[in-house]
Amino acid sequence: MPYLMIVPFFLLFAIFGLFPLIFNGVVALRNWRLDDPTLTGWAGFANFSQLLQDGDFWNALYNTFGIFVLSTVPQLFLALVIASVLNRRLRAQTWWRVSVLLPYVTPITASTIVFNVFFARDNGMANWALGLLGVGGADHPIDWRADKLHAWIAIATMVNWKWIGYNALLYLAAMQSIPRDVYEAAALDGAGWWRQLWRITVPMIRPVVLFTVVLSTIGGLQLFTEPMLFDLNAQAATGGANGEWQTIAQLIYKVGWKDLNLGYAGAMSWALFLIILVVAGINTLLTNRVGGGRR
Repeated sequence: MPYLMIVPFFLLFAIFGLFPLIFNGVVALRNWRLDDPTLTGWAGFANFSQLLQDGDFWNALYNTFGIFVLSTVPQLFLALVIASVLNRRLRAQTWWRVSVLLPYVTPITASTIVFNVFFARDNGMANWALGLLGVGGADHPIDWRADKLHAWIAIATMVNWKWIGYNALLYLAAMQSIPRDVYEAAALDGAGWWRQLWRITVPMIRPVVLFTVVLSTIGGLQLFTEPMLFDLNAQAATGGANGEWQTIAQLIYKVGWKDLNLGYAGAMSWALFLIILVVAGINTLLTNRVGGGRR
C-alpha cells in the first residue's frame, strides 16, 4: 500500500520531469532546426563545441553571474537581518511578519511592469530619489538600460524586492526553534545583537541557510522574467540593444523560439544545468564551512 500511494508522484515525475530532461539531452546532440526540416541527423558534440566560440553565450553568462551576485548576496543578508528583527518582541508583530511576504505573493509580471516605470529614464522615481541625494538629477538622469551595471542593479532590485521577504520568513521559522535561554546566556556574557546573530543564530539555522542558498542559486542562474520584461522590446529577447542584460535563459529562448535552432538551444540548456550544479555545490561547501566555523 505505501508503494501504491507514492506511484502517482513517480509517474508524474517521469512524464513531466525525467522524460523532458532526457529528451532535451537527445535534442542537444542532434541537428534540429524548425526553419529547415531537412537539416537533421546526429551532430554529436558540435552544438556544445559551438558554445565555446559563441560570444553571445559568454556575454549572457557574464550578465547572468553579474545579476546573480548583485541579487543573491544582498537578498540573503537582508533576509537574515529582517528575520532576526522580526524574531524579537515587536508591536504589531503579526502585521510585520505578514507584510514582508506581500512582495512574494505579488504577480511577478505586475511588479516588473511597475519597476519598469520606477526605473524610467525620464520621470522615473529611482532617478528622482537619487536626485534628492545629489546623484544624477533632472539634468543628468541615469539611463538604467544604457549599460550593464545600471541594468544589473535595476534587475537585481526587482529580484531582491520579491524574494527577501520569502527568505526572511524561512529564517524566522527556523529561529523560532532556538531556545531563548541561549540568547539570554549570550547577553549576560556581553554579546550584542549583531554578535548573537552571527555566533548563535546563523550556525543554529544552518540547514535552512543551505536550503535558501541552493534555492537562490538555482533561481538566480535561471533568471528570465525580470530581464525579459525589463526590455522595452521584450519580444526580441535580446536583453537590451547590445545584450546589456541578456541572461542565459533569455538566450536559450531566443535561440530556440526566435532563431528556431532547437539543437543549439538544447545544448545551452544542458550547459546551464551543469553550471547550476557546479555553482550550487560550491555555494553549499562555502556555506557549510562558514557556518561551521562560527560555532
